[in-house]
Amino acid sequence: MSIDVMDKEETGNELAKKRWAIALDWFPQHNRSISVLIKDYVCPECTKKLGAKGKQPTPEALIATIHKCCSRKPDFINERLPIMESIFRLFLHNGNHDLSLEELGHELGQLRGGDMYRTSPEALYRILKKDGYYGLQEVQGK
Repeated sequence: MSIDVMDKEETGNELAKKRWAIALDWFPQHNRSISVLIKDYVCPECTKKLGAKGKQPTPEALIATIHKCCSRKPDFINERLPIMESIFRLFLHNGNHDLSLEELGHELGQLRGGDMYRTSPEALYRILKKDGYYGLQEVQGK
């Protein structure tokens, strides 16, 4: 095996280990609201419960609600959704715990009915680096 091939494999392995999550602090830095974006992912039952409390829930509370209930509904993530939408929903589904590109690809592949075409670490990295809407950022220091 040549050194060039080994370097590429090593880079691929390092790439697969990079971890990502929704960066809640990204939204105010870009004059956006995470709460406005994710409120549409809250199911009608949870919307009623949250509204009954009489105050605006925090983004963390919305994500926790989506994680515990709303993302458990059938078809929350499916192969008909655009890949970025599926990625964002997966982070909502898992409570916004950071995932490596390898973990992300594996889970997406299963949830999207075996879609392996756009779920390799390399493809996910290219897609995520271009995100300017969902606040998906590489987690530093992990």
